[in-house]
Amino acid sequence: MSLVQKIKEVSAKAIEDVFKVSVTADSVPVNLTKPEFEGDYTVVLFALVKQLKKSPEQLGKDIGEYLIAHNKDLFTSYNVIKGFLNVTVADNYFSDLLAKNFATAEFVSFANTNKKIVVEYSSPNTNKPLHLGHLRNNFLGWSVAEILKANGNEVAKTCVVNDRGVHICKSMIGWEMFANGATPESTGTKGDHFVGDYYVKFSNELKKETEQLIASGQTKEDAERKAPIMQKTQQMLFDWEKGKPDVISLWKKMNGWVYKGFDETYKRIGSDFEKTYYESETYLLGKQFVEDGLKQEVFYKKEDGSVWIDLTSEGLDEKLVLRKDGTSVYITQDLGLAEEKYKDFQYDQSIYIIADEQNYHMKVLELILKKLGKPYADGIFHLSYGMVDLPTGRMKSREGTVVDADDLVDEMVLEAEKKTKEKSKIEEFNASELKELYETLALGALKFYLLKVDPKKRMVFNPEESIEFHGFTGPFIQYTHARIKSILRKEPAQSTFLNETKLEKLEKELLLLLDQYRVIVQQAAMEYSPAVIANYIYSIAQAYNTFYTVHSVLKAETEEKKQLRLQLCQLTSNVIKHAMGLLGINVPERM
Repeated sequence: MSLVQKIKEVSAKAIEDVFKVSVTADSVPVNLTKPEFEGDYTVVLFALVKQLKKSPEQLGKDIGEYLIAHNKDLFTSYNVIKGFLNVTVADNYFSDLLAKNFATAEFVSFANTNKKIVVEYSSPNTNKPLHLGHLRNNFLGWSVAEILKANGNEVAKTCVVNDRGVHICKSMIGWEMFANGATPESTGTKGDHFVGDYYVKFSNELKKETEQLIASGQTKEDAERKAPIMQKTQQMLFDWEKGKPDVISLWKKMNGWVYKGFDETYKRIGSDFEKTYYESETYLLGKQFVEDGLKQEVFYKKEDGSVWIDLTSEGLDEKLVLRKDGTSVYITQDLGLAEEKYKDFQYDQSIYIIADEQNYHMKVLELILKKLGKPYADGIFHLSYGMVDLPTGRMKSREGTVVDADDLVDEMVLEAEKKTKEKSKIEEFNASELKELYETLALGALKFYLLKVDPKKRMVFNPEESIEFHGFTGPFIQYTHARIKSILRKEPAQSTFLNETKLEKLEKELLLLLDQYRVIVQQAAMEYSPAVIANYIYSIAQAYNTFYTVHSVLKAETEEKKQLRLQLCQLTSNVIKHAMGLLGINVPERM
């Protein structure tokens, strides 16, 4: 149990015993005391003033005296400022905390909730490589899954690959027209980049043909539709849907190149999935929903044969669920996939990590599932996140301003090498160790920068700023961990129970923060926000560095004080490692 929860519980008991009023522990607000006031934690009493008809000062005095009298091992003093009761925690509490927890790799653990959660993220298209936007999605999805897992839930990570449709056929036509039989192997190109290049070639050719048709007097819309390369693409899509062997063979071959490239990127950035779904295997699943929905009169059919749902009473509009030619649309496919995932995992909650551009789509999906009476409909949750911009503005595929994920990681590694050579003594490392260090710092910088912002907020990514060794960055926290491990290599912390010893102000401040870790992990899960972890662990790194600047560890005033500080170092490093691990970030032992 965290200290915050303990204070909530003893405060609730104090209120019940003194005023004969029953309150729950969770209803008692408890915060860290502000630095300008004396005390460690503050119990906020304003909510009780009206109920108990007492002044805030009297309430604070009565509860404070009870807490001191009945919890002498926990509190040493109290003071009241208006409706705030500030309590000072006994140093012995923290000595016990260190003795019991410093040697435990996982400072916090939670009982199994028996709740099954599916987290879907990544969702790439097989006509182009992953980009910066995909990185935020991947890092967010992976981290949310790990945070939920750390809270005792059974979590499965899934991915949906958009591997069919007109955009895939564009790459295929591009390859047929311009490749002359080239392959990723023959050109030495990563598979997903190779296929993406032919998507670009297709786009360039389409633009050229469209301009020629416009010059001959056609409208832009007609020109794009009637361009010879677009006609070929539509025919290929038709042939694919009919299962034409040579088209299917080319489709499988080119997608195979892409999957190999994706796997390399996923392995490098640390994304993994329990199951991957493919649109080519799921796009027909939703058609059964249409038949069921028509029978239940949830859907209706128009004269042209198309099928719709009317959501105007819910503040939305009418939504197409099946085209007049009988082909499904994205919402139909997602209905089928939701059912398929439920069959596979029997989930209590299904979380979709999808950008806020799809807010409307996800509202429609949830509403339709509820109207169809699906048992898992209430478990659908859209974790809507903001897009990533560059300092120069929004990324746009057609204007060539999309930042390729692989290229970005490579650039970050070079920047990490440059910064490390400026700041560290690299002579202590061999070549393979340096390579691993640069990769660790680069990915740490990238992940931390993209995860430290609240998921709901749109953000600007600045590569140079993210790799700094000082300030609110991943490398600063990684450096702090390496600094602690350097001390512990010289003298490990001993499993010694410390006698009563007075804590210095900075020691206690650090311990107060470390004690909050359990609450932070719970909060991050409740808010589906790795940013909660990132902000917390930055405050831990700051507090440790402030403590270390003022107080010597190995040359402490007494042997007992040295042991206390070594235990404090060990606990701090454990929390940093565990917390950064929940963000998918490795922390080096040396830097």
